Amino acid sequence: MTISNFERLVQLADEVFAVKSDPSQLDVNAEVLERLYKLHPATVSAFDDGNGPVAWVLLIPTTLDLMNRFLGKQISEKELFDLTPIEAKFDAVYLCSALVLEEFRRKGIAKQLALTAIDNMREMHQLKAVFVWAFTPEGDSAAETIANLAKLPLYKREK
Repeated sequence: MTISNFERLVQLADEVFAVKSDPSQLDVNAEVLERLYKLHPATVSAFDDGNGPVAWVLLIPTTLDLMNRFLGKQISEKELFDLTPIEAKFDAVYLCSALVLEEFRRKGIAKQLALTAIDNMREMHQLKAVFVWAFTPEGDSAAETIANLAKLPLYKREK
């Protein structure tokens, strides 16, 4: 039996991020998705090729203060999410995760999803920075490209 694109993305997330074994990471579930949408409707984006999602991108708008605390390893990813106030004026965006099924990679899908989300967030917020905690070299490279195209400085949390 073949598995759906959705199931493949869930498996990919488990393989790359291993959130189930790291309580400091954000484990996305229905409650988290609801809160993300309250932060900004563009926080979660997906690309569907007609057979289900083949790419997901999750961005978390937040404050520069929380960004700096996260980058300095004073707070975890989950704490970054939990501490980000719903009705704040956001000035930073955390490039939280991007997942693309292997056969759809290197087509610019995640980049376009992220840039569109950042543009949507800019309609309400004066963004000054993007930041990332990359788990793969591809994630690191994608973050650099997104920051460059969005004309925002990129800050990185080291592993």
